[in-house]
Amino acid sequence: MSINVIGIGLDGVVGLNESVRKIVERATVLVGSDRHLRYFPNHSAEIIVLEDILETIVEIRQHLDIPNSCIVVLTSGDPLFFGLGRLLVTHFPPEKLRFYPHLSSVQLAFSRLKIPWQDAKIISVHGRSMDELIQALQQGIEKIAVLTDNTHTPKAIANLLLALDLPIDYHFWVCENIGSEDERVQQWSIDEAKQEIFAPLNVVVLLRQGKLANQSVDLTNLPWLGIPDSYFFTYDDRPGLMTKREIRVLILAELGLQPGQVIWDIGAGSGSVSVEIARLFSDSTVYAIEKTAAGTSLIEENCRRFQVNNVVSIHGNAPDILHHLRPPHRIFIGGSSGKLRNILGVCGMRMLPGGMIVLAFTSLENLHTALSWVEERKKSDRSWNYRLLQVQLSRSIPIANLTRFTPLNPVNIMIISS
Repeated sequence: MSINVIGIGLDGVVGLNESVRKIVERATVLVGSDRHLRYFPNHSAEIIVLEDILETIVEIRQHLDIPNSCIVVLTSGDPLFFGLGRLLVTHFPPEKLRFYPHLSSVQLAFSRLKIPWQDAKIISVHGRSMDELIQALQQGIEKIAVLTDNTHTPKAIANLLLALDLPIDYHFWVCENIGSEDERVQQWSIDEAKQEIFAPLNVVVLLRQGKLANQSVDLTNLPWLGIPDSYFFTYDDRPGLMTKREIRVLILAELGLQPGQVIWDIGAGSGSVSVEIARLFSDSTVYAIEKTAAGTSLIEENCRRFQVNNVVSIHGNAPDILHHLRPPHRIFIGGSSGKLRNILGVCGMRMLPGGMIVLAFTSLENLHTALSWVEERKKSDRSWNYRLLQVQLSRSIPIANLTRFTPLNPVNIMIISS
């Protein structure tokens, strides 16, 4: 005897092909949720309502030993796609199982949107946490489909998007009751999604649209220190490559900035640190050094956006380019591309007396390199000193009706002075 696991859509029996329909008709045991069983109200088979899955598995196992029994298990869409099939294969031998998939809800959602989905990230928050979704959003994944439940609803996902304060924008689609007569597929703004009541059967599709910073910024109401991350232009495909607001504020404090200084921002990325310095001290000159053309373009866009004229965007590689710049009072190193020791060597030679270098690391290897470099300097010049900060911050985010913390990447900050 075998267990026939049949996927079924919201169109019910009419969505099954003839051969699958005949398997259901021959069933002596019909297993499914109330919703699925309602498609076969007059079936003569013994009915097992799927409530407690483990109890149901015990009942199915008992019927397997009955001669000439035909067991049919009804489930949504593709049974092996975040479905009941995954559990059945752990409790029954493969030779006892036969699968007849229907179109999955994600397939149907993307077909309604007319968007290829082979590169989409599929995430289920059905009975699970939203950690995987948080990570995907922070990484700026281009296409995300989310299988929801009664707790992790479209409204909860909309609230999560707002709380994450992403520097990129997502179009927010909700596909409800796909395949049924009351199907609804619609794009919503985040604010609209927070207020709307959606059908329980839905798939949320998030489509990355690029820079959220395309919205205008009211400079008169902008804080002088700690600009929100979402206000900056950043890399569409790597929004995480920006010094986060909380870390940025610490770096600015540790730099010990004064008016009229020359500052080097090495590995400037999208220029968030440079822009903050330039706004605080309009009579200072900030050299934003970035090796990538995309990064240099972002720096220039952000300078125009925040109307700062004292940032010099330099497309070049450190340490070579550093020999051609004015000697600095302060240096921030946010990226080194494997050349940290050489970069520190040039910084040590060219930095003005009483200067300061602040570095931000995410890797222990770079921290070790910087420590060994400054210890070598101290052997010949005792005026060199350093301090270390290890920063581990978390931001609050809503999870359904609750609030929890999600951590930012740990950062090691090193302050070198002479």
